[in-house]
Amino acid sequence: MKLSIVIPVYNEAATLEHLVQKVASVDVGMDKELVLIDDCSTDGTRDVMQRLAAQHPDWICAYHEVNQGKGAALRTGFGAATGDLVIIQDADLEYDPDEYPQLLRPILSGHADVVYGSRFLGGGPHRVVYYWHYLGNKFLTTLSNMMTNINLTDMEVCYKVFKREVLENLTLKENRFGFEVEITAKVSRGPWIIYEVPISYYGRSYAEGKKITWKDGFRAIWCIFKYRFSS
Repeated sequence: MKLSIVIPVYNEAATLEHLVQKVASVDVGMDKELVLIDDCSTDGTRDVMQRLAAQHPDWICAYHEVNQGKGAALRTGFGAATGDLVIIQDADLEYDPDEYPQLLRPILSGHADVVYGSRFLGGGPHRVVYYWHYLGNKFLTTLSNMMTNINLTDMEVCYKVFKREVLENLTLKENRFGFEVEITAKVSRGPWIIYEVPISYYGRSYAEGKKITWKDGFRAIWCIFKYRFSS
């Protein structure tokens, strides 16, 4: 069995090398495949990726020539991944790869087809950051749950794990942060069993490189209603 770790990257030159070192070192009890997608970074990230790719020829590295967004980068990564299981990993240091084993456990034990991490179930350390982000996340998750009739606590979380066949049966369209809403809506309509697992969260400030904004929140609301009534 093999785990593909799909890492969309945009302007993360300061954190990328540290992040992939952590990903490469974590023991998940199976083969690992790193899949990195540079979404046309402008801060030297591509140079870092190309150096890492030369050092690790077994890694899969793809490069967008035009910035398209996280959803588009993930589609590229999903298409290139060959693992039996696929996990999404952001290229910053907000999420801890050491928690992969607990995220994989519900699938490996035969209970789940899809696992979401949750920053709100209680777990490891949580950096205290933005109240309005927290409130917005809870609002979007609640609205999404109302449309999908599932009871997630953290729809917008980065850490999502899928059996390969789940992704193979989804047609994804969203290019940017609407991806989280879209994939949640489409997974909820399928025959797949979803679990949540508590995770830690080492959030960043905007000065440290955080990218999501209030505009993405409005797009998420639009997508919640869009994918309630369309595929």
